[in-house]
Amino acid sequence: MSHVIAWTGTAAEPIVTAKLVDIAVILGLLALIIVVARLAGTLVAKVGIPPVVGEIAAGVLLGPSLLGMQLSTDLFPIEQRGFLEVLARVGLVLFMFVVGLELDVALVKGREKVAGSVSVCSIVLPFSLGIGLAKIFVENDSTAGLKPDGVAFWPFALFMGAAMSITAFPVLARILTDRRMHRTETGALALACAATDDIIAWTLLAVVLATSGIEGSHGHLPSWAIYLAIPFVLFAIFVVRPALGWLPKAYQKAGELTPTILSVVLVGILLFAAATELVGIHFIFGAFLFGAIIPHENAAALRHEILVRLEQISVLLLLPVFFLLSGLKVDIRGLGTEHILPLLAILTVAIVGKYVGAYVGAKLQGVPHWQASSLGLLMNTRGLTELIILNVGLEKGLLSTELFTMMVIMALVTTVMTGPLLGFTYPQRRVARDIAEADRAALGDEAVDRILVLSRPDAANDVAVEVAVAMLAGARPAEIVIADLQPQGRLLEMGSGLTGELAEMAAAMERQQVLVRAGETAGVPVRVIAHPSADVQGDLVELAQVLLPQGVVMWSDDPSGAGVLAVIDCPAAVVAAGTEQLPTGAPVAVTFSADSDGESAVVLGARLAIARDVPLQVAGDSRRVEAVREALEARGVQVTDPIAPDAASGLVPVVVDVAAAGGGASIGAKAEPAAVPVDFATVELGATADA
Repeated sequence: MSHVIAWTGTAAEPIVTAKLVDIAVILGLLALIIVVARLAGTLVAKVGIPPVVGEIAAGVLLGPSLLGMQLSTDLFPIEQRGFLEVLARVGLVLFMFVVGLELDVALVKGREKVAGSVSVCSIVLPFSLGIGLAKIFVENDSTAGLKPDGVAFWPFALFMGAAMSITAFPVLARILTDRRMHRTETGALALACAATDDIIAWTLLAVVLATSGIEGSHGHLPSWAIYLAIPFVLFAIFVVRPALGWLPKAYQKAGELTPTILSVVLVGILLFAAATELVGIHFIFGAFLFGAIIPHENAAALRHEILVRLEQISVLLLLPVFFLLSGLKVDIRGLGTEHILPLLAILTVAIVGKYVGAYVGAKLQGVPHWQASSLGLLMNTRGLTELIILNVGLEKGLLSTELFTMMVIMALVTTVMTGPLLGFTYPQRRVARDIAEADRAALGDEAVDRILVLSRPDAANDVAVEVAVAMLAGARPAEIVIADLQPQGRLLEMGSGLTGELAEMAAAMERQQVLVRAGETAGVPVRVIAHPSADVQGDLVELAQVLLPQGVVMWSDDPSGAGVLAVIDCPAAVVAAGTEQLPTGAPVAVTFSADSDGESAVVLGARLAIARDVPLQVAGDSRRVEAVREALEARGVQVTDPIAPDAASGLVPVVVDVAAAGGGASIGAKAEPAAVPVDFATVELGATADA
């Protein structure tokens, strides 16, 4: 047992007293909180709900809402909560810094008009409705008690308006990432709108608190000190932000996140949080501001490492404590039948205000109905950000306990409803199509011959690229597109960091650099499309339909291959699983069959032999074999009698056969659907073949 400062009394007016804190009890409670939060987050994630919703709900369930006041107090003794409160506040400081750090104003670039219109409308409407709702609560006798005693109308009403106007940027970003919408135009637009909304809403909330007549919680400075917030923000943007420009340079020079760099970041977070708390706003605004002014230019790796160090400890250890303490203040049992109508009114104002505001703002800029509707649903996401704001209101005495409980329910409902409703306005098939369109747009609109290669992890994909080069038969302009889609095995959580996915994408791109260089050596540009996917086959099918390639190269054991082959209208080459490389100097052997697939196998074999500058062996029982061999020889192809292995060199031939032949073939060939007979005297074979 040791002496620490603990909080008792009401949430709005804490009384500081010396209490005995049992460290063993605190450590045990922390373990319990983490276990319950992780279990709840995992369970709700299985049904497609953001894990943070489960963690917030777990905090509520550990409170009097489920356990009752007596059992909840026995489990989490009043005298032990002070230490937990300190941990929760430190967690909030770190998390709000992370929110600011992940907020990239570059997301708005090129979308300023739509983002501004959606953000302003989605704030003005719910803000106005929130003030109107506050007026109804005050004037109605049955709901007058929802406004705390001693609080003037306008501080209460303005805070209600601000609380209705918030969108949780971090939760929204993770919903988009989980649904793969961040790679679509709609997702990018939603991120831009949410980023703009965050800036406006947090600024609005700071102004509301600053003008509410409530002094800073410590009272170290007089009430007029609130006006120091404006020069402080300007100082942060125009003085501190440029001064922080040395951080990316120091990181690049050291090649890692050194203790010195991280110490500077931590000191900045703490000082900024303390400064805004002293002037009478709230410490969360200082932490958010410092995160927002950290340089973004040439600093992606630096920001990723900072997030890895700070976000995990904040989200996995400290924020669950915040969820618990918030849950202890929520008492659903304390709501009676007289609170049903106010709760429905709160839900209506929150949902309709955000949805209609965002929808109208988008339509004013000519956004299509389905896209405007999707934006309205996404902007309704509140989650953890709303919980933070509600705790600020309760701490400042602007919310009663009953109203706090109803607003927490609203935050949970609006976040849970986002995913399921998006399934109606923006189904996964449309998402996949838009991703494919975005990938095609990134490749450019120039008319080129294009071969699509379906990459496979841990395979010698340079074989597939070599086959793709041969399939082009010297056509220029041309390019090879490598689709490296990795299964997305889990939901992205609050603690996983958005930059984690970027790191996975970077790793995939690094794996493909050797293939890019191989293409450059052959004179063919190689482009890589790499990203996690919740539906690899669906995304590959959409990509193939959008790219309209002249040929596809895949692996024989690729489970997505059948789906892609069913929709393409071009020849395909199927590389046998386990083919590590094509032996240098080995001849190419083809068995001719008098069907379209057999003809496609001969064409592919001839192109591969020309590209590798090796003999082509053509065998078969058909009467056309000799005619085919003569036609190829007339084109300059070196055709020899089929022998295996090559008696002179001992090299095993590269066997090209029809895709269905399977056994023993290095590469299978499949003709395009309804293929016309091949004229071997004129078919394109390669630059070295005679016309």
